[in-house]
This record gives sequence, structure tokens and C-alpha cells, in this order.
Amino acid sequence: MVRSIMIQGTGSNVGKSVLVAGLARAYTRRGLRVAPFKPQNMSNNAAVTENGGEIGRAQALQARAAMRPTHTDMNPILLKPETDTGAQIIVQGQRAGTMKAGDYRKDKSKLLGAALESFDRLCADADLVLIEGAGSPAETNLRQGDIANMGFACAAGVPVVLVGDIHRGGVIAQLVGTQAVLDPDDLATIRGFAVNRFKGDVALFDEGRDDIAARTGWRCLGVVPWFNDAWRLPAEDMMDIRSHTGGACKVAVPQLERMANFDDLDPLAAEPGLTVEVIPAGRPLPGDADLVLLPGSKSTIGDLAYFRAQGWDIDLYAHVRRGGHVLGLCGGYQMLGRTIADPDGVDGRPGTVNGLGLLEVETVMAGQKQVTLRAAKALPGGEPVTGYEIHMGRTEGPDCARAWLEVEGRPEGAASADGRIRGSYLHGLFTSDAFRASYLAGLGVRSSVAYEDGVDQTLDALADHLEQHMDLDLLLSLAEKPKSGTRM
Repeated sequence: MVRSIMIQGTGSNVGKSVLVAGLARAYTRRGLRVAPFKPQNMSNNAAVTENGGEIGRAQALQARAAMRPTHTDMNPILLKPETDTGAQIIVQGQRAGTMKAGDYRKDKSKLLGAALESFDRLCADADLVLIEGAGSPAETNLRQGDIANMGFACAAGVPVVLVGDIHRGGVIAQLVGTQAVLDPDDLATIRGFAVNRFKGDVALFDEGRDDIAARTGWRCLGVVPWFNDAWRLPAEDMMDIRSHTGGACKVAVPQLERMANFDDLDPLAAEPGLTVEVIPAGRPLPGDADLVLLPGSKSTIGDLAYFRAQGWDIDLYAHVRRGGHVLGLCGGYQMLGRTIADPDGVDGRPGTVNGLGLLEVETVMAGQKQVTLRAAKALPGGEPVTGYEIHMGRTEGPDCARAWLEVEGRPEGAASADGRIRGSYLHGLFTSDAFRASYLAGLGVRSSVAYEDGVDQTLDALADHLEQHMDLDLLLSLAEKPKSGTRM
């Protein structure tokens, strides 16, 4: 019989995604068939699933923790912000259109059926479905039509564990205050609470833990200390992107306003010979950078304007004159070319804009959106590369004659005559150890990191961490058969 439980948080970025990943690995190691699920997610850092759609990268990591293939049912509603007031909507892995925030709030309840349908399919092939909420259930102004937190929990008939983040302070108020604003039906779903990201001796919080339990009547599932290796896991939220100090070779990454699919940075951050410096708005690109990496973007033309507004174009031209290397991936690749034409306005207003002019290529934003896992090899060395494409548009021009990748028999990417400036649509290529070692050797860096092995080792260490600091037997006993899940 399938059982399910939902992990909700007192706010965004309290560590729900990492906790669910750790729980998925822990219960999988106990012999259960575990499936992760998040009814609604908002992220521009999407993953391509094995059945050819898009889900949030956190759910892809959780699937990996559960040792099962990724599937679009794991995150049936994905919102990808394009502007401050609108987002692209992905339903069960496929683009369903673009909607302004106000319109989405009015219509989101219509998407509950798709979320329940995907949940039901997952329940058919699992012993335990671990559900991750989004944001906080305490946002009472968002409760009507909610499908991300209590709206889904009530519709699916699943119990809830509420997680607070002590690192940001006020965790007692976070948890007790959430109870204070929830209505009786929502409160009835909550079975317990946990406190995450404690630094120091957890015994020092015994009185605080007991106070929360006394005020709420909820059982405590554990006080979880800070997990120091969390940075080794792929990040989903832009809030989780941070610089990483390593060796003398410096990679500078401008933090674009609509930065997307920034998982390309994770394998580089794991390299001890590299320092990865994420450059926020208002700061120049560092003059001592060896490589400037232009990441993907959800709005290439908008982020190109943002790039110029920071003066980063001037910094980049100076970097190139000094002999520095430049790598553009997906949207970053498009920015490096001569022009970007958008005749149908798929990226904003129709028209053509000048690119940075560092590659002799032109991009046209047209055609079907590419959402595909890819097997490739590097040129000329033939190192195997795995990755994915997730983009609109096609790019052509003289520098494409110097393609430095071959994807399923066709040339991919472009390079300048001296090879220092490159671009490609292939995301995730740095997870391939042999390719990454070859590329970094061109920067004078020796790599011996087995990146994928390191991710799995970190997931195992996270599971050990939760086994030690949470009552996983109690948590499992609180999981219940969902009313909307498979009848078994």
C-alpha cells in the first residue's frame, strides 16, 4: 500500500528540497520504492526528464536520491519567471503558455487536476511518495485556489510536517505563528514539526523545541544541525548560488537577472583548482579572471540589456583583449553573437538587437522549443559528454564551422579563430569528468574530481545525517494512504 507525507516550510528556502532529497535516499536505502513530488514549483533552473519534459532541478536531484528515473509527473506544474509580473507555465513537462501573475492566481485552481493526475500515477509505482511544498502555507492571501501547500494536502488527503529554519532566526515564531494563521481544516493535516539548520550543540535548543511542542501540540521530528556539504548538491534557487573559493584559476560568472539552468556551475565549484566567483549587479567583472562564463537565461534579450546596463560588456571586451577565455552556454551563447532576431516576440518585443559581437554567428528566436537529453563527444579529442538542450532559437554563422562538440552526429557550438571564445546550446557538459578535465587543462588546471560520484556520496552523507538527527521511524509512521492516490 502506498503512503505519502508532505514536507512544508515556514517560508521559502528553509531547506525543504534538501531535506526531501535526504529522506528519499534514507528510505530508499531501507528498501522502499520512493518517489519525490512537488505539485507546483517556480524555478528557471529546470531539468530535462527522461520522458522528454521539464521539471524543477530539485525534483531531479530527489529522483536521483530515490534511485529512480526522472519523470514529468514529479513536478507537474513548473513556473519559469520571464518578467517581474509574468511566467512561462510548464504543465506535465510541456510548455502551456505564458501568464501574468495576477491571471495565474485566478486560474491556478484549474491546474489542481493535472497535479492530482500526476500524483496518482506516481502512487501507482511507489511505496512512499515524499511531497515538497512551495513557499509557506502561512501566506493566507494565497490560500484560495492553492495547489502548492495546504490546497494540495487537503485535496490529496496527505499529512504534513512543517519545517522551520533556525538559521534565519525566530524559528519559534515561524512555527507557532504559522499555526496561529491557519484555518482548522489546514491545521488538521499537520502531524509534527522539525527545526532545520541549527549551528552548534543541538541540546542548547531543547527548551525551544519543547516550547514549540507545548504551544502547538505538535510532535517534534527532530532538530537538524547544519549540513556542511549541502553546497556539493546541485542548487535550484538563485538564492543558493554563491561564489566558491578554490585554486588560483578564476571563473567569473555574471549573475544575470533571469539566469537559468545554472547547474553548469556546480561541477566547476567542486574543482579544488578553481575559484568560481559569481558577480552580482553593481560590481565589475574581475580583471584577474581566467574565464568568463555567460550562463543560460530565461530572457536572452532582456538579460543582454541587463548585462550592458551593469557595464559588463566593457569589462568583457577588456578581458578578451587581455587574452582571457569566454564560454557562453545557451542564452549566453546567443548573447556572444552578432545579432539576435526575434521576429515573433517569443523573448519579448519583436525585433532584432545587436549581440556582443565576439562570435561570428547570428541567432533567430524561432521554431519549436528544444527540451532533450543529449549524448555528445568533444572535438577534437572525442571525450564523451552528456548534457541536455532546453532553449528556443537557432544559431548559425561562420564560427559554427569551428564546432567543438558533436551531438548525435551533428556539429554543435561555435568558436573564435583562436579558440578562446566558445559557445554551445549544451547544458550540463561539465558533469562529464573527462571533458571537464580536458577543458580545464586548457586553462592550466588539473582535474581529478569524479563529480557524479561526489553527488551520490553527498546524498548518502545527507541520509546518514538525517538518520542521526530526525526520527525517521516516527516520520514514516505518520505517512498515510492518500485519498487521491492509487487504491491498493
